[in-house]
Amino acid sequence: MNQQELRNYLDELISRLSKENGTMLTARLESLVSAFPFNEYEYILMYLLDNNVIQFSEYEKLRENYVSSNKYLKLYGLAPRIFGQIWGEKHLMDLDTRFKKPDRSIDANYEGEYDLWAEGVKIEVKAARAIHTKKRGNLAEKALRYKSTKPFWMNFQQLKPDACDAFVFIGVWVDSIIYWILSRDEAKSNKYLSHQHRGGIEYQIGITDKNISEFDIFKTSASDICDKIISIGRYTY
Repeated sequence: MNQQELRNYLDELISRLSKENGTMLTARLESLVSAFPFNEYEYILMYLLDNNVIQFSEYEKLRENYVSSNKYLKLYGLAPRIFGQIWGEKHLMDLDTRFKKPDRSIDANYEGEYDLWAEGVKIEVKAARAIHTKKRGNLAEKALRYKSTKPFWMNFQQLKPDACDAFVFIGVWVDSIIYWILSRDEAKSNKYLSHQHRGGIEYQIGITDKNISEFDIFKTSASDICDKIISIGRYTY
């Protein structure tokens, strides 16, 4: 169940209200002020409960269905820097303890030029969220499921291929997280690599609904990420 399907379901429940209560709900929603976690959906559900349109057991089933289908939706609410850097790096370190945050005790020449370290391999971590590129709204409203056929664009940016040995691209959908592992040379030779700024030293690679299948050769399961990274390091050196 996505957000539109949830809204359609709620609209069907709202239609069961008496004319007077339905009019009152519409009026209240028009002037409703929301602040997380109190939003329009929470208000509608409470109103429906109060008017005996649904029972608490039905609410629980609806909540379970929606949450299980959108287990990564909360990541769409993170600020870009927190999501792209802090969450992505911590996520990998939670998956495998061999990933370390580098410092001078690990790499005597470290100057912040890469993100993670694993058994001598220097790693850049980039994360992006799949959003409907032709839909208006905030990120959560434009969030997509992995099997969606809607157009999307993930821009993995600020890439510095000469500063690391490998890249981990983390793609997030509301129901899935996908990992792509590229060596430094694979990134540098990728046909979708382009300068982020004219004359700059940083690059970007865009993964879209049109080219995502071309990145299948780099796709890796969560449990194999670190082993793949280490094998890339051995080949590099």
